[in-house]
Amino acid sequence: MAEGATRAVVQVPSQSAQRNSNLMADSLTYKILRRHLIAGELTPGTDITVRPDQILIEDATGTMAAMQFEELGVDSVQVPLAVMYVDHNVLQIDDKNMQDHRYLRTFCERYGLRYSPAGHGISHYIHLERFTRPGEIVLGADSHTSTAGATGMFATGAGGLEVAVAMGGYGFEFPCPRVVAVELIGALGNGVEPKDIVLEILKRYGVRGGRGSVFEFHGSALEHLSITGRATIANMIIETGATTAIFPSDAQTRLWLEQQQRGFDFETLNADDDAVYDDTITIDLSELVPLIAVPHSPGNVLPVAELPDTPLSQICVGSSVNSSYDDLATVAAALRGQTVHPRIQLTVTPGSRQILRTIIESGVYQDLMDAGARMLEPVCGPCVGIGQAPLQGAASLRTFNRNFPGRSGTAEDEVYLCSPSTAAASALTGRITDPSTRAPIEMRPAGVSDVSLHETLITQRLPEKTRLSTVVERGPNLVPAPIPEPVPDELYTRVLITVGDDISSGDMAPDGAIAMSVWSNIALCAKFMFARHDPDFHDRAQEWGGGIIVAGENYGQGSSREHAALIPVFLGVRVIVARSYARIHRRNLIAAGIAPLLLPEGSRDLKVGQQCSFSGLRRAVLSGSPTARVDVEDLQEPISLRMDFTDGERAVLAAGGLLAHIRKGGRGPVTEYHSV
Repeated sequence: MAEGATRAVVQVPSQSAQRNSNLMADSLTYKILRRHLIAGELTPGTDITVRPDQILIEDATGTMAAMQFEELGVDSVQVPLAVMYVDHNVLQIDDKNMQDHRYLRTFCERYGLRYSPAGHGISHYIHLERFTRPGEIVLGADSHTSTAGATGMFATGAGGLEVAVAMGGYGFEFPCPRVVAVELIGALGNGVEPKDIVLEILKRYGVRGGRGSVFEFHGSALEHLSITGRATIANMIIETGATTAIFPSDAQTRLWLEQQQRGFDFETLNADDDAVYDDTITIDLSELVPLIAVPHSPGNVLPVAELPDTPLSQICVGSSVNSSYDDLATVAAALRGQTVHPRIQLTVTPGSRQILRTIIESGVYQDLMDAGARMLEPVCGPCVGIGQAPLQGAASLRTFNRNFPGRSGTAEDEVYLCSPSTAAASALTGRITDPSTRAPIEMRPAGVSDVSLHETLITQRLPEKTRLSTVVERGPNLVPAPIPEPVPDELYTRVLITVGDDISSGDMAPDGAIAMSVWSNIALCAKFMFARHDPDFHDRAQEWGGGIIVAGENYGQGSSREHAALIPVFLGVRVIVARSYARIHRRNLIAAGIAPLLLPEGSRDLKVGQQCSFSGLRRAVLSGSPTARVDVEDLQEPISLRMDFTDGERAVLAAGGLLAHIRKGGRGPVTEYHSV
């Protein structure tokens, strides 16, 4: 099939038997998974195990992942490539962050990872530039690892322990996803950007509708959609609850890899013409308008033109999304020869040193400086509440991927999410402004990028003799994760807290310089859990010796941070009861030995302090029972809680978490690929 051609998509119900009997008709997603399949069948919702080619870890989740890797007793990483990026905890308000950095550097030297130092760039942009390879699988201890799907990779995030286990050679086990085909046709209009494409998907699906799905893109519009534009979509698709997004490897991919002096990594990859999908959608880019996500969810999407007059105090451009050269050059072109509104503080964050160097050499940096922008170093920064915390109650406009309450570092924030074009237009007027009403802009050309600096700053794997003699330096702020126990048969406890829908993992392990500085020490990190919702939670949990957390829909959305599961382990929580769970957090709970149970439809709300009695809980897990019964104080009838677990998940819970499961031989090291 010619590049850029539109392929036919057959819309039928999920038909796993058809998929598995006709290996010549695969989606791109299943082609890559099939290449890497170790165990299981490509049937949505069932356990599969794959062997990743690459591992991505960043420092915020990396210390806990690294310490858990050490507990596996493996001599070195067992994947072809593993990279540790320091991009989150870089403010260094005391020596805790430096302890983390020294530990991570020596850990990488000892076990054979490559190491990207602080200030070198944001993990997802550097990985896109230096390491993505069509047809491979990258597993990351960061939810936005999906960014690499822009170059034809199956790229997904997971908790630190699952990543450590995969890095140790045990593969990655997860429920096989369903695949949604997304056809892009037409062309983007003035002031409309790739960010508006993913906001349109969020408008349709919300923050829950993509759970269990991979969004696979195709269509005639891809011919003109750059890799950095695709990366914006792949990065933020996670906010629908999706497993990942993937684009074909085509002429745009070849161009990107050649620009990065990696043309030898190119491989043409796309779905078969008669591939079978679980669902299909079409987006006509010519019909899109500038969109914006209003507080306090990426799923609260509206056309910019429909917003009421909204004065701004701050605008932030760049993060792990929208900090490419094209993004920053778009803002610079709109601001060239003008200055930002006097009420506005405008910050700009390049995604990597390569991008920083390119905007300097092209004149984009000077355009932004002349307009009054504050130029920040290439790190995560304000995206995770480290620096540039906004005014309480004042509107802050950001090109970021999340606007969960308090994520900015300000408890009562009002954060809006938009494209670089909307950010630039708004910076000039001082209020949220529709960029499609302004004249078209002309960006400065980037020129040819020199990637040599990028290569030298990322350390290489040490020679074997040197590696084995390296001493891993662990400071006092680095404390191993708490050790879970197997799910008990009898459990007598109380409701510890009740929270509502769409609670993020950031509510449990908060963002910001102070809280994130102790992510390497779960006992200290625990003091921040649910502080925004209930300041007494931590002390009550310690006084009661644990309890049950009760939640609404989509519990644990957002970041992959497994701290949100390890803190409950430390506080004595054995069971969580919710209406539904976000994908990664649910798996983190199981890996930590906590049973995530489901409230039945129409069940009464539980109250803090209510006594709860489980009988036969462990037996229910082991037997494959679909329910577990709990007697609740003041309720005449017991509640039947649903246990929606795969066989693999039940085995992990019964063992006392994933690490114990591995130690007991529940999953052996990967020696070869599953024959298909």
